[in-house]
Amino acid sequence: MTTPPALLIAGHGTRDDAGAEAFRAFVRELGRRRPGLPVAGGFIELSPPPLGEAVAELVQRGVRRFAAVPLMLVSAGHAKGDIPAALAREKERHPGVSYTYGRPLGPHPALLRVLERRLAEAVDPSWDPAGVTVLLVGRGSTDPDANAEVFKAARLLWEGRGYAGVETAFVSLAAPDVPSGLDRCARLGARRIVVLPYFLFTGILPDRVRTQTEEWAAAHPDAEVRSAGVIGPEPELLDLVLERYEEAVKGDLRMNCDSCVYRIALPGFEDKVGLPQQPHFHPDDDGHHHHGHGHTHSHSHAH
Repeated sequence: MTTPPALLIAGHGTRDDAGAEAFRAFVRELGRRRPGLPVAGGFIELSPPPLGEAVAELVQRGVRRFAAVPLMLVSAGHAKGDIPAALAREKERHPGVSYTYGRPLGPHPALLRVLERRLAEAVDPSWDPAGVTVLLVGRGSTDPDANAEVFKAARLLWEGRGYAGVETAFVSLAAPDVPSGLDRCARLGARRIVVLPYFLFTGILPDRVRTQTEEWAAAHPDAEVRSAGVIGPEPELLDLVLERYEEAVKGDLRMNCDSCVYRIALPGFEDKVGLPQQPHFHPDDDGHHHHGHGHTHSHSHAH
């Protein structure tokens, strides 16, 4: 019987200790759910363990093949470029190791159900959904394709659920920001607004979303504003990661490249097409000898 490839979870990283521990606990839970399947996880930046350390852990356990799944909601530069570059580097570090690369999580129906639960937890049970406007807040990216995926998630969340509307905002790098998104909701006539962070785990950016929401609400007492929780380590998320693992193992990969900024010349981003790629420098990864360009985003994109 052929031994199945191990599972490597690739995370972004956060300066928030609780958020980083939530990721590590999630990886441990995946291992408990699939006993006999080697599972490890690491970050590309900001928090330990680095991705290279997770690969080394698998190799020490005798793993020669693994499938890597990016624990990310959208295909931005990290999923498209930094992680593939880091995996290529690890293959050079560990001769004889092979891997396949899965796709990000995306607005999967299972995660939309979790988002719907988070909304239900945040609102008053007496509120009619038809009178509630939702502001879905994503991380934000310099990649227009990634930002568009958040708008797609907002539309899918709105469809068939009866809310007055689902608007979109970003907490960093992209417009509209959270206050502007709330202003838009108010201009559209919203009097009951739920701000829904489109994040997997707690961290500095979700905390910032909540703080900005509270500040806006204090300045607009005529509106009822609630903050919802992040997705969290729900069973649906565990199942989806394992689904992405199975896709990668079977070769059933369906990443969208139609509007990838590194393949297609999009207005204002023409200089990114075809750029070669290098991995992030992780400060805890002693095996990586960088040359002072630790956060350069260059990309070759075999995705």
